Amino acid sequence: MTIPEKVVRRLIREESLVPALRKRRRYGSYMGEISPAPDNLLNRDFTASAPNRKWLTDITESQIPTGKIYLSPMIDCFDGLAVSWSIGTRPDAELVNTMLDAAINTVVAGDDRPVVHSDRGGHYRWPGWLTRIAEARLVRSMSRKACSPDNAACEGLFGRLKNELFYARDWLATTIDEFIAELDAYVRWYNEARIKMSLGSRSPPEHRKALGIGV
Repeated sequence: MTIPEKVVRRLIREESLVPALRKRRRYGSYMGEISPAPDNLLNRDFTASAPNRKWLTDITESQIPTGKIYLSPMIDCFDGLAVSWSIGTRPDAELVNTMLDAAINTVVAGDDRPVVHSDRGGHYRWPGWLTRIAEARLVRSMSRKACSPDNAACEGLFGRLKNELFYARDWLATTIDEFIAELDAYVRWYNEARIKMSLGSRSPPEHRKALGIGV
């Protein structure tokens, strides 16, 4: 059964319900100016007129009793679709390079090359990342140092993930592998089924289908 948004808002107001939000600890990967940083080409303009024009990436950390897990996604500014993502127990080059390789494979030869926007973390300044970017003819863009609003659209995904998945559950009896599976399932649900008001109450695939764009 589908319940209109206005009804949900009214029930929340009448029952004085408050979302269970927690302050999120931000994972930091800044290692200093280990290589020249490109300009901030997006300048907080996270809108895009078509897919594969502007991509955002970052890493978020989730800590459960059995260990730490890291998610590295590539987000399309057009509709918030996660173009690709990788999950692992180490925030290393393999985590981000695997995600970048998968994202590059989604771009059809001859298409416009996306701008890839990130923070100033060392993952996005290491030789492996730079080589992949250059060979795929992508365009780099970086936030200013210690300025998370410069990558706010990617931070938004992390905030929703933590509030909708992580904080709502007790992970005491969960193994690393089980949590990774749960996290992967959430990202897939976020991509394929979670509706967004900004997309006319549609999921990204539904939005693209309505516009005649293949996913």
